[in-house]
Amino acid sequence: MAEQHSSRGIMVATIVAAIILIAVVVPFSIKGEKSVQVAGGGDDVASRIQPVAKFEMQKAAAPAAAGAPKDGATVFNTVCGACHNTGAAGAPKAGDKAAWAPRIAQGTDALYKSALNGKNAMPPKGGASSLSDAEVKAAVDFLVGKSK
Repeated sequence: MAEQHSSRGIMVATIVAAIILIAVVVPFSIKGEKSVQVAGGGDDVASRIQPVAKFEMQKAAAPAAAGAPKDGATVFNTVCGACHNTGAAGAPKAGDKAAWAPRIAQGTDALYKSALNGKNAMPPKGGASSLSDAEVKAAVDFLVGKSK
């Protein structure tokens, strides 16, 4: 019988605690139109939640920005160097005379054809289809010059 009173006491205590908890939590969870006074006066929400900073991307001022043709070094550094500086996907590294010797021996026309049309993992024009043929050829000449 003592166990019954003990269980009943725990149950009553739990119910009382739940009622008190609900009485405390419910007023905070009720949504309503409450006016909050800000120290600055009547400024609106948009001005209070505006971003702290603003970042804008601008085009880099480069000689080719106005549509002028890019020189071989610029094309190599922006397009070709991603693979030819690291040797990615089996690309011969710039300046590696042993890797470039057999390719250079085939002649510049073969190198131009490979660069313009793609070869193995390299896509046509190195993946930069906006380059002109003359720009790609200038990049090939630059790369061959580094590898002789």
